[in-house]
Amino acid sequence: MTMHGQPRAARALVPLALAATAALILSGCAGGLGGQDTGGGDSADGPIKLGMLAPFSGSESAFGVYMENGGQLAVDEINAAGGIDGRELELITEDDACDATASVAAANKLVTQGIVASVGGYCSGATLPTLPIFNDAGIPMVIPAANSNKLVDAGLDTVFLINGTGTQQAAATLKYALKSGATKVAVLNDNTDYSKDLATSFVNQATEDGTLEIVLDQSVTPGEKDYSANVNNVMNANPDFVVWTGYYQEGALITRQLIDAGYTGPILVGDGSVDKKFAEIAGPGYTDTVVGTFTQTPDMLEGAGDWIASYTEAFGADPGPYSTQSYDAVRVMAEAISNAGSTETDAVVAALRELDGFPIFSGPLTFTEEGTLSEGGFAIVQIGPDGTFVLKDDLQS
Repeated sequence: MTMHGQPRAARALVPLALAATAALILSGCAGGLGGQDTGGGDSADGPIKLGMLAPFSGSESAFGVYMENGGQLAVDEINAAGGIDGRELELITEDDACDATASVAAANKLVTQGIVASVGGYCSGATLPTLPIFNDAGIPMVIPAANSNKLVDAGLDTVFLINGTGTQQAAATLKYALKSGATKVAVLNDNTDYSKDLATSFVNQATEDGTLEIVLDQSVTPGEKDYSANVNNVMNANPDFVVWTGYYQEGALITRQLIDAGYTGPILVGDGSVDKKFAEIAGPGYTDTVVGTFTQTPDMLEGAGDWIASYTEAFGADPGPYSTQSYDAVRVMAEAISNAGSTETDAVVAALRELDGFPIFSGPLTFTEEGTLSEGGFAIVQIGPDGTFVLKDDLQS
């Protein structure tokens, strides 16, 4: 369902983003890619290989499929328009299982396969250990989903994020809590890098603002079935607003147990919990007070109907979370390679930094000095009748 109420800039950008794929190919590059020795394992006459790490196994595997499909759709469109200076793109995916050990092995495998750039990264905890691997190999990264501030704090010139950072997501959480009239907030995280980072950022911003009282700030043990001890701590703290920054499996169970214990206030979840499975796990009647922070998905954007139709026709399924970000990650990297006229690391990194208003789904893209979005683009979503998250508040007013 197409949602209404987005800012005009977001609505206008969708058709521009779709048109830009073909435009980048037609623009051409001085010197071109066809006859140069680029080094770094890249064959001057073969396909330009982009690597994507994503979870294709484990509890987050649905997101890996969305990401792969979104990235492949961009690759297919670019290749159909002639590639980059006559060279086709090739997307090579590997499973990181949202696990740090698995991601290191998968990243090394991508390096040996001769990728020239990385366009993956979902779980921050799995993405962080891959940063030095890709950086040492001279492989620039455009990360579509992972957004822990630790990715930025690593300080690598080759790393760029096109999802809003944890700081930006925490700011959206605070804005909505204040807008909702909250006074006392309990904060729970699942002890992963992403979740702890988001929770800490929210608590710090709320403390600095001074309007809200943080009555509980606690980590839970992921993978448990019974969170009664944590739920009791929340109930004893007597909050009127609960923030959960972890993933949907634990978040859904905690939500159900909180409501069974008598909690009736809002429960705001981070983007790691924004998935239809949240409602499936929580069960009927347990999601009426649940909202989340998320960047807008295709069904929330006016003008995205053609893109959704193309995705559905190509893959026989509807697009899901991070399909658009992965689509845009490929487009952004392709634009940089095209503008650089090279796959050489420094040239591509310089071209990424020079992007000015490049149209992507979340708005005109210009990277900050830290390689992040100028604006996070987070909105508030709620769970609809079929269990999917739909737009509730774009936070523009």
